[in-house]
Amino acid sequence: MAQVYRGGQPYPAGYPGRLTPHEVRTRAFAACRRGVDPDEVREFQARVADELTMLNETVRLLSRENDRIKRALRDWQTMHARECPPPQKHHHNSGHW
Repeated sequence: MAQVYRGGQPYPAGYPGRLTPHEVRTRAFAACRRGVDPDEVREFQARVADELTMLNETVRLLSRENDRIKRALRDWQTMHARECPPPQKHHHNSGHW
């Protein structure tokens, strides 16, 4: 697999890094014969960059919430382990059946 570069740095493990809103806003495209309206391209870039900004913020908030829930679960498990006696060892024929 060919090594791909972005910003002069190789992608980790051959995969692209996250695209940033700044990269979207500042990306320039070469002119071509039939071309496109540069204003439309810039407007679209701005919309995509705004969407990336919102999604990155959502991921950040969800990651924090996930960490908070993991800590709460760990704390609950620790408290539960201290309060509950260890299970009794059952002998093979000690049940009701």
